[in-house]
Amino acid sequence: MTGALLQALISGLATGGIYALVALAFSITFTTTKTLNFGHGEFVSAGAFVGVSAMLMLLGKPMSGSLAGEPVGGWLQVIAIVVATFGIGLLGLLLYVLAVRPFAGKPGMSWVMTTLGFGIILQSIGLAVWGPGTVMVPPPFGDDVIRVFGIGIRSQEILILVVSLLIMAVFDFIMQRTMVGKAMRAVAHNRQVASLMGINVTAVMLGAFFISSALAGLSGILIAPIASASLYLGLGVALKGFSGAIIGGLSNPRGCVLGGFALGVLESMINLWQAQWREIVVFAIVILVLAVTPAGLFGSKTVEKV
Repeated sequence: MTGALLQALISGLATGGIYALVALAFSITFTTTKTLNFGHGEFVSAGAFVGVSAMLMLLGKPMSGSLAGEPVGGWLQVIAIVVATFGIGLLGLLLYVLAVRPFAGKPGMSWVMTTLGFGIILQSIGLAVWGPGTVMVPPPFGDDVIRVFGIGIRSQEILILVVSLLIMAVFDFIMQRTMVGKAMRAVAHNRQVASLMGINVTAVMLGAFFISSALAGLSGILIAPIASASLYLGLGVALKGFSGAIIGGLSNPRGCVLGGFALGVLESMINLWQAQWREIVVFAIVILVLAVTPAGLFGSKTVEKV
């Protein structure tokens, strides 16, 4: 029983690392622009396929081909991860310019429909290019299970956990210790005052959407070897990541990260009991948290002065 619990804990932390990255992405755009990318799931799926396409092109195969039986080495996958991360990050800049900037800071929630529409367009383009099927993505370090004290750990789970923790540590350092982070926090607090202090608010918002979308692309290519690349992969990942952000508090990046990890572990533990209860318990907890503390467990209440 102890071995099963430890196994579930490791798997849950790996899955939670993906949820935490997505939750962090939601927090970044929410705190800086007071908007959310409701097409974030499509960005996760696009990240997986952009990475797969990069590997196929480097192997001299068409983008709609298959990686089955191909010699996909570590360096090839590193290049794919970089291409997916920066490629989807650039797509985030396009999203901000076309679908968010015209409505950011204005009354109403037109940006909800524009980000949803952008995501649907992105998915439709993906279906035209790659089709609706799934693509098996080989892990960069092989499929062998690593045995530690009788617990089986997949190399991809270790990679996800290490990369996600590293990304979060770097982001936290930037936010707390650098001028860029201080500028982002100033814009998040009050963009008008930040502008008067000489901060380029537009550049900060562009940077927020680039980072947020880049995290989506990274999440997609990291989860693909476990869940298989699919244009419908990102919807569930984004929904769980958003749930983690709600639980932790959208206004608190650290809280969002903790919420994502907690959600991943909770899911994995419920799978040991009754897998069919997983979604019921997860979203019941989200509803309970919102009912008790609408700002999340670690979020701060917004006070508007009139």
